[in-house]
Amino acid sequence: MTDVVMPQMGESIVEGTLTKWLKKPGERVERDEPLFEISTDKVDTEIPSPAAGTLADVLVEEGKTVGINTVVAHIEEIGAAAAAEKPVPVAASAPAPIEEAAAPPPPPVEEPAPAAEPAGPLSPLVRKLARENNIDLSRVKGTGAGGRITKQDVEAYLVQRPAAAAEPARPSAPPAPRIAATPPPAPLAPAGPAKTRIEPLSTMRSKIAEHMVLSKRTSAHVTTIHRVDMTAVAHMRERNKAAVRANYGFNLTYLPFITRAAVVALRQFPLLNASLDGNNIVYHNEINVGIAVALENGLIVPVIRSADEKNVLGLQRAVVDLAARARSRQLKPDEVLGGTFSITNFGSFGSLVGTPIINQPQVAILGIGTVDKTPVVVHTPAFNHDAIAIRSICHLSLSFDHRLIDGALADQFMSKIKQVLEGWTEEVQ
Repeated sequence: MTDVVMPQMGESIVEGTLTKWLKKPGERVERDEPLFEISTDKVDTEIPSPAAGTLADVLVEEGKTVGINTVVAHIEEIGAAAAAEKPVPVAASAPAPIEEAAAPPPPPVEEPAPAAEPAGPLSPLVRKLARENNIDLSRVKGTGAGGRITKQDVEAYLVQRPAAAAEPARPSAPPAPRIAATPPPAPLAPAGPAKTRIEPLSTMRSKIAEHMVLSKRTSAHVTTIHRVDMTAVAHMRERNKAAVRANYGFNLTYLPFITRAAVVALRQFPLLNASLDGNNIVYHNEINVGIAVALENGLIVPVIRSADEKNVLGLQRAVVDLAARARSRQLKPDEVLGGTFSITNFGSFGSLVGTPIINQPQVAILGIGTVDKTPVVVHTPAFNHDAIAIRSICHLSLSFDHRLIDGALADQFMSKIKQVLEGWTEEVQ
């Protein structure tokens, strides 16, 4: 018998919530096959089986939170089960008189052929929707990267699937005895597609909602927006992006330039890198910048530690690494903790400006809008002349906690970021 325990997902994690059993007691499970799901406010993941065999019993129900190393189930391994079922030989004895003929054994039942494995990895949400709606994922066409099936693919399949296909086949029952003739019921109108669909929030989505409401209730949110001329940065990026792609295998974006400017401003204005603890101000000596990463079913903010010690290339490498591991669910829990300031780049989705919510217990968050070529009025001091020119323009928004930070300080901080970006001279190394 093998114990199945609640795993420790990081040094600071002391408990976990078991959200879904993927197998039922009595069902066979292979080693490393997903056995159950756990979820936190940061990570949803599947836990594999530690051994092959049969799930003997379940000790922790879905939705329960238990400490790490708690035994949540037992698996009866294949060898142990076979030994228990092996018949014990007995001494030969005189045959007993036969009273009646034994019933012949039932014919063997043929197992259906396994369905084709869908392309690409499947997220826990996709598996959950497939189980709850009895969907054969081999029939769903994936539109994600590499043919991966997404939540939207499953929902589209549900809408297009005939209503009869969604109903599992039921065994026929013997006809009931006829008592009296009754008039036939009026014909029902053909059922159309459902106008609503209800599903519970995932644990991650519930925690995000809880944190957002808590942040708005805790901090006095104010947002200031500054327009920044990114032309100098755009030229530097244009000169270096091909070499960066060839040498390091990733794209050079605007995000590391803005992050670099932000850490310079945080060094000059440390109050924006602080946090509030009751009536005390906690000044952080390290600048640990959280970068918001959009996931299929939520948002996660992995942290670049000691961001002020990294140049543009180092920041870009850190962003690419953290974002890739966040989307493949390979982040360690400690990598989403300890942030002192956050940045969210909604401009990557085409948004011009936004008013982000502060990531508690921080006191400020920087939002980045898209960089667009825009006609603007440019003043040339040497000639005292104004002209219209095409410039790369970006709108940066800072949401700050007015309990600690006044508008004047917030605008000084943003002006420093603007000054660094508009006068950019640092080479990309």
